[in-house]
Amino acid sequence: MNRVLVIGSGGREHALAWRLSQSSTVEKTFVAPGNAGTALESAIENVGLDTTDFPQVIEFCQEKDIALVVVGPEQPLVDGMVDTLAEAGIACFGPSAQAAQLEGSKAFAKDFLQRHNIPTATYGEFTDVVAAHDYLTKQSFPIVIKADGLAAGKGVVIAEDLAQAKDTVEDMLEANKFGDAGSRIIIEEFLVGEEASYIVVADGKNFIPMATSQDHKARDNGDVGPNTGGMGAYSPAPVVTPVIDQQVAEKVIQATLDGMAKDGMPFTGFLYAGLMIDARGQAKVLEFNVRFGDPETQPIMTRLQSNLDELCLAAINGKLDTMVCKWDKRYALGVVMAEKGYPFSYAKGNPIQGLDTIDGEVKVFHAGTANQGDETVTSGGRVLCVCALADELQAAQKKAYQAVKKISWGSEYYRTDIGFKAL
Repeated sequence: MNRVLVIGSGGREHALAWRLSQSSTVEKTFVAPGNAGTALESAIENVGLDTTDFPQVIEFCQEKDIALVVVGPEQPLVDGMVDTLAEAGIACFGPSAQAAQLEGSKAFAKDFLQRHNIPTATYGEFTDVVAAHDYLTKQSFPIVIKADGLAAGKGVVIAEDLAQAKDTVEDMLEANKFGDAGSRIIIEEFLVGEEASYIVVADGKNFIPMATSQDHKARDNGDVGPNTGGMGAYSPAPVVTPVIDQQVAEKVIQATLDGMAKDGMPFTGFLYAGLMIDARGQAKVLEFNVRFGDPETQPIMTRLQSNLDELCLAAINGKLDTMVCKWDKRYALGVVMAEKGYPFSYAKGNPIQGLDTIDGEVKVFHAGTANQGDETVTSGGRVLCVCALADELQAAQKKAYQAVKKISWGSEYYRTDIGFKAL
């Protein structure tokens, strides 16, 4: 029986820890630091580790005899947590710091895609405002401008015209809006189509696809308003047809694993390709993430029936080709409940009512929550992700929204159309 540690404090980590705690091969699940939701789970224990202090994490793992560490967020991966723990003989699931550059640097990712002939949008890379402005005058609009480094899912702006594009370039390169993350920018063509998330478990050579899913990035109904970390997701995603599935598996995922191995940095971990699928059914890579997506993790973990710890350990040991993945055939849909004002400024510390009214048919994953005395209060922009399973997507949607309506804290905000593209 394995003892496992999940690193992180968001909705993704609650979902991963919950799924690991359900595993028939897991004896105990720890989360560092976790949130109010993981604290409420009887089979999960929150631990107050400083996860940026790798020696402290190693000491905890040795003391508690941890068989597997699963890293939720991107920052510790980019900072080399997997390398450091592996040197200490601890099985840590995720890519090396070198391989994590696929997410850590948009410029690295675009150069990699181009070098290995993996389909993506045409682009330019800039550190200089004048050169970027000059490039913009020759482009058509809308156009996409991205901060090169990690910006918590918010470093992407879709500029509708030249004036907005120039302002955005100045915000990033001169006004330092995203700090070091925006000291280099990517300007790329705006792709039209439907977005999908294609997430796999990879062991450097082989991969097993997770269930397909679709995220809703824009804050408001109908996919309008500012970009967020994601306002809801559902799985499976009908936009990924069997033909597209095969195309992505070969031309994107396998090509990426082969390319990374060839470049001397084999990729182990969750590899997430954010895709745009055009009207002709051609998929192009919008971005890579080197970890599970949030909020896609929540509905996907609701559907996963295999032991997640066994999948991760098989990947670390290069033996994924011996594994199969079992899924619940039903649809899962998750609605994010956020604080009004997200993704900009928002209140914190509001007591959440109604969590105890949700029955076992629906799973509520916590993200920005904290415990204050006997109360669960808001502590972030995205607060909860309410997930439901049903035989049809429409039924899953209805069930999720019925549960959402039972939960309140006075300034909650959520989209009322999650799943609309498939419906």
